[in-house]
Amino acid sequence: MYILKVKGTAKIPDYVQLRDEKFTLLAYFRVDRPEKALSKIGLGHREQELIELIRELPYGKIKKLD
Repeated sequence: MYILKVKGTAKIPDYVQLRDEKFTLLAYFRVDRPEKALSKIGLGHREQELIELIRELPYGKIKKLD
């Protein structure tokens, strides 16, 4: 699975994309509201870990998750 943080504009907020190995979009959610999206795709148990990763991840960089 891959994670990508996308910088928003004045009217569009910052977003996070979660993609699978084939780069198919699994989840697309706002940086400030990840809880519901993570639970929906079955990653609620890794919520704190992923929130910390999202905070540290620079915009526009793709990171592979284990």
